[in-house]
Amino acid sequence: MSRTTIDVSKLEINKRQLARLLREVKKWSAPATVLLSLYIPPGRPISDVMSLLRQEYSTADNIKLKKTRQAVKRALAAAMDRLQMIPKVPPNGLVLFCGENMDTGDFACYVFSPPEKVPVFYYRTDKRFITDFLDEMVENEDVIGILIVERDQGTIGILKGSRLQVLEEVSDYIPGKHKMGGQSQRRYDRIIEQMVEEFYKRFAEHARRQLEPYLTKGKLKGIIVAGPGLAKVDFVKGKYLDYRLQQLVSKELVDVAYQGDQGLKEAVMKAHDVVQAQKYRDAINALEEFKKYLVKDTGMIVYGPREVEEALNMGMVRTLLIHEDREDLEEWRDKAKMSGAEVIVIPSSLPEAEWFKKTFDGLAGILRYKLARR
Repeated sequence: MSRTTIDVSKLEINKRQLARLLREVKKWSAPATVLLSLYIPPGRPISDVMSLLRQEYSTADNIKLKKTRQAVKRALAAAMDRLQMIPKVPPNGLVLFCGENMDTGDFACYVFSPPEKVPVFYYRTDKRFITDFLDEMVENEDVIGILIVERDQGTIGILKGSRLQVLEEVSDYIPGKHKMGGQSQRRYDRIIEQMVEEFYKRFAEHARRQLEPYLTKGKLKGIIVAGPGLAKVDFVKGKYLDYRLQQLVSKELVDVAYQGDQGLKEAVMKAHDVVQAQKYRDAINALEEFKKYLVKDTGMIVYGPREVEEALNMGMVRTLLIHEDREDLEEWRDKAKMSGAEVIVIPSSLPEAEWFKKTFDGLAGILRYKLARR
């Protein structure tokens, strides 16, 4: 009986599909090193890889814990089973993630060819799937750094495209001001100011470590500095940041009331002179407008693939809202372009994004004029 083969062209995925897949595989974790990651560069013979996996399968018999041993051998068997059906490595190489969630018993085996060439041959079983070689393939968007600074705490975040992300939160204990009088008061104030200065230096160093990777790749296009008081002014004027980062700081310092996710969102909404922040603001504003029309039942919105397509064909759609996870996103972009509609991609990082995705299938339109009732 002839062996089933896989058309290697069907294994190829684009960057958007890769980004979605990476979000999925990063959810997997295990209490033991049972999750298999395999990277095969173009030109590597499948037979060589199969020999390695057979050897690893035999070696797995030495694993003492029965549950771990069985999980590793299951992952290796699945990988070999898939590879046997692939006649040759695709032009960009091949990646396999196979493994078992030992708590739930769920098992997955992802096999695909990424949008860029696999750089190395790599095999490993770990407590997570190793995605390091793929992450850079989807990190092709410009980045805006966001620093929220107070005298004793701060948030380091980024705006990538239309997605917000907290990278790190830093805090310290700095006493408040007390009225002692005389030299004691002045000495106490100097101590407090020295503590604040040390915190600024420490926060700046954390910011350098977090933002430098984007800087060296040429993807860091600006930095928003925000905060609730004068600390942000002192921080910028004191030039605590690495000089390369200091050069990217926006002249507009932003007043915000919060740290963390909420503070990042507020900073982006108020940072009017940072053009890249507009994508995130546009997504928020478009969803707010959509919800307003939805609640008031004005006839100014449309949703559902058939209804949206009809409205686009008639030139009625002013703004097309589409969730970033829709596989047909580019097709809808093209349809919107032909009808002159603006496209707003709704990032999954928005609080309302999941509601929009589940309730409206991640697709809706705001109309140019009121839709006639049928």
